[in-house]
Amino acid sequence: MSEMVNVFLMGKKYEVPSNLTIMKAMEYAGYELVRGCGCRNGFCGACATIYRIKGQQQLNACLACQTKVEDNMYVATLPFFPLVKQVYDINNVPVTESVMMQLYPEIYSCIGCNACTKACTQELNVMQYIAYAQRGEFEKCAEESFDCVMCGVCSSRCPAGISHPQVAMLARRINGKYLAPKTAHLEDRVKEINNGDFKELIEGLMNKPIEEIKELYNTREIEK
Repeated sequence: MSEMVNVFLMGKKYEVPSNLTIMKAMEYAGYELVRGCGCRNGFCGACATIYRIKGQQQLNACLACQTKVEDNMYVATLPFFPLVKQVYDINNVPVTESVMMQLYPEIYSCIGCNACTKACTQELNVMQYIAYAQRGEFEKCAEESFDCVMCGVCSSRCPAGISHPQVAMLARRINGKYLAPKTAHLEDRVKEINNGDFKELIEGLMNKPIEEIKELYNTREIEK
């Protein structure tokens, strides 16, 4: 049996096994997670969480699916953060520094406090990729922000109100459409899909029982 620890979920005290993640501890305590959970493996960013250990001043940020509980941990989840999400047509955006000024001018109000980087659940250098975005260096911004899961924790700590994940998304879209080298085999596959070459295969899969689909997935050939 695992050692039991005390955790405070949304202000209420629970005793849970110490080997559980925060997400599993919430379910152990009786919470039914209908929001703030997704892939459960740290790649969707849906379970952004902030916590503080009793007696410590530091406020920590993490993903609930990855982080194990600690004794006297005070937890609050952040299943959604209201980021600024501008609407644009990627086919018509200017591939210049001016696009950031038009869509996300708040990035130029960055005061260099680095709170975004310190809060990042993926340990990304968030302030650095915002600096790249300010200078119109979209390739570098895209590379630096590639592992962003858009949990929003960085933005929740930003005094300038920057929506870092959306800025990064714009940079990656510009890089992917206009700057990165074309990938011939990918373009060929897209053409095949548009031509309907896989329509019969897809329809066949959709008509299979769910257990058979799971078996096909579990025994699939994985490209090395």
